[in-house]
Amino acid sequence: MTQRSDFDSKLELSNEYTDLEIDLLLKAVFRLSGYDFRLYNRSSITRRIENRMRISNLATITELTNSIIHNKDYLHQILNDFSINVTEMFRNPSFFKAFREEVIPKLRDFPEIRIWHAGCATGEEVFSMAILMEEEGLMDKTVIYATDMNEDVLEKAKNGVFPIHKMQAYTKNYQLAGGKESFSQYYKTDRQYAYFHKSLLENIIFAQHNLVTDQSFNEFHIIICRNVLIYFTQRLQNQVHHLFYESLMNGGFLGLGDKETLRFIDIVSSYNEVNDSERIYQKK
Repeated sequence: MTQRSDFDSKLELSNEYTDLEIDLLLKAVFRLSGYDFRLYNRSSITRRIENRMRISNLATITELTNSIIHNKDYLHQILNDFSINVTEMFRNPSFFKAFREEVIPKLRDFPEIRIWHAGCATGEEVFSMAILMEEEGLMDKTVIYATDMNEDVLEKAKNGVFPIHKMQAYTKNYQLAGGKESFSQYYKTDRQYAYFHKSLLENIIFAQHNLVTDQSFNEFHIIICRNVLIYFTQRLQNQVHHLFYESLMNGGFLGLGDKETLRFIDIVSSYNEVNDSERIYQKK
């Protein structure tokens, strides 16, 4: 029998203490802020904690926990660190093209359309959907509810201002997504930024909402939550999918990210596949 080395024993003990420190930090964050990250994917949370420790020159997670408890600025920083804000306009263009071709025709006879963008970050995909609905002649009867747990990014989203250097990539995405006009007609620019027309904001409601702790707030024809659930544990994914199911009208549509699926969710049988490769589903 091979004996375990002292190094292996110390490493196991170190990992055990690290898990304990992370548990205590996440508990402190929840107690102080009401935001619950305890069921987020642990590897993702750990990377964000390590990054904050490097930035703040802290040697241990316990030091970070103490800083969060005694300094509101640290708490605010860690909440921003944990928030998922990676996005772009018409991200994964084939999703928007499939939505335009396979979902839009089923919406035309609806007297009104309510869309929930859950985890909208800085709003790029929200504006993408507003442009799509405008081009399809449906924006006048559409209300888009754009929510995120991070109030700082919501403030940015409300402005509809994005770095001009990203417009070339966004224009390509728009074209691949089946855009019908010139993308540049939706914004004006200066040397640094693109300012999207305020008319796109008229039917968009931005609000703070936490998928982990908050409840349903309306009944929707469409829910879009893309590339958010990959950061959740399986248990939390099931919890959030029950929230979406309760929030969708019968026959409503759910759009997920390209790395997300309903296949391992306990209510998978409650949906039909509209386009599985693009992760678009319809509630039975």
